[in-house]
Amino acid sequence: MSFSLADAIFWVAVACCSVAQLAILRSVFISPARVAETAESASTARHVGEIAWAVLPGIALAVLFVFTWRAMHPASFDAGVVASVMR
Repeated sequence: MSFSLADAIFWVAVACCSVAQLAILRSVFISPARVAETAESASTARHVGEIAWAVLPGIALAVLFVFTWRAMHPASFDAGVVASVMR
């Protein structure tokens, strides 16, 4: 399997998106709350919501990368399916 320009662009995109996602997660976990709230439960619920909205796009992006990789290299996945069926 030769390394093509499409593979290079794919891995650069993976690296950039990974760095961006880590920065988003860091900002959610490390940054202090901007609004001081008196109710502890409201603050906890808000923090959980922020974490969910930071993690869910990362998961969706990972799924998108998997499907993109499979679309770029269909022969290697077809061979793997055939080999697993033949066992």
